[in-house]
Amino acid sequence: MSQAFASWSGGKDGCLALYRAKAAGMDVRYLVNMVSEDGKRSCSHGVRAAVIKKQTEALGIPIVQKPTTTEIYETVFINTLKELKQKGIEVGVFGDIDFQPHREWNERVCAGASITARLPLWQEDQTKLLEEFIAAGFKSVVIAVKADLLGKEFLGRTVDKEFLADIANLDKGITPCGEAGEFHTLVIDGPIFQKRLDLIKTEKVSRGEHHFLEILKMKLAAKKPAGR
Repeated sequence: MSQAFASWSGGKDGCLALYRAKAAGMDVRYLVNMVSEDGKRSCSHGVRAAVIKKQTEALGIPIVQKPTTTEIYETVFINTLKELKQKGIEVGVFGDIDFQPHREWNERVCAGASITARLPLWQEDQTKLLEEFIAAGFKSVVIAVKADLLGKEFLGRTVDKEFLADIANLDKGITPCGEAGEFHTLVIDGPIFQKRLDLIKTEKVSRGEHHFLEILKMKLAAKKPAGR
């Protein structure tokens, strides 16, 4: 069984990639999340680092959060992977679907630490991936949207079949998984979660070209029995 890490932003694509990796027999020992230089926010979607940490507690997988800047991001990432290599990690799992420069970056940083990159979702149909994610029992909410494509009313929405239909009906060319950065999500429950993440207090804010759902208060809760 290969020991692996999964690149982690807290969203649905990375979560589905993790789910598939575990189903394929990989022993995912760590999640890796780059954060801002002050350690307060995730670099990927601007989520508070504390939210990501709490989410991974719900998953029951240790998270490695490393502060960095844009200028040294790749160097810090490779050095982090070298540390994991020393702990027996052989494979890196990524949730990218069809953006070739991301795949090339994933493979490059893994090669820099003598780790093999795996992209379980690569070039699969995005609608089918989202349907698989929903059918498996995962629950995620929208936490960021591009302001020129989606309004604040989409923040906090559960990603379900109705959501998929709504973004398709807008006829703005929004990809089903938001692969072009149209929207980002936070997974709060699912079959690989030991507990669920309850969002107690949130606030909708705008920064730059995006609207964000700021998570101000949250807690871990026991999972609801199946069928309830």
